[in-house]
Amino acid sequence: MSTTEESLSKELDANLPNTNESLQKSFEQVIESRKQKDTSKVVVRFRAIGNAPILKQNFYKITASNKFQTVIQFLRKELRYQGSDPLFLYINSAFAPAPDEIVGSLFKSFNTDGQLIINYSTMAAWG
Repeated sequence: MSTTEESLSKELDANLPNTNESLQKSFEQVIESRKQKDTSKVVVRFRAIGNAPILKQNFYKITASNKFQTVIQFLRKELRYQGSDPLFLYINSAFAPAPDEIVGSLFKSFNTDGQLIINYSTMAAWG
């Protein structure tokens, strides 16, 4: 090995522990940020389709970290629907998201004029 290669090798070896420590700190920071729950709110607008009952209030603020299942349960409660009553929810009249989708990510991807539009129906309408 030449002297240049040796000096580079020593320099890399000297910096390696610092790099590992900084990576560990960065990793720990990411883990901590994931543990903290997102408390921001998302504006959701419900629109009835077909013969679905119309809500008296159609704008709600929902915590962004909630799963879409929470929105389904909330709407069922507002409409006084039982678990056996059919209810279909769609985002922007286009698709039905999975119940485990996060409301905040749906809002980031599909919001319209600062609100997440959720269409609901008593029978399958789209998708």
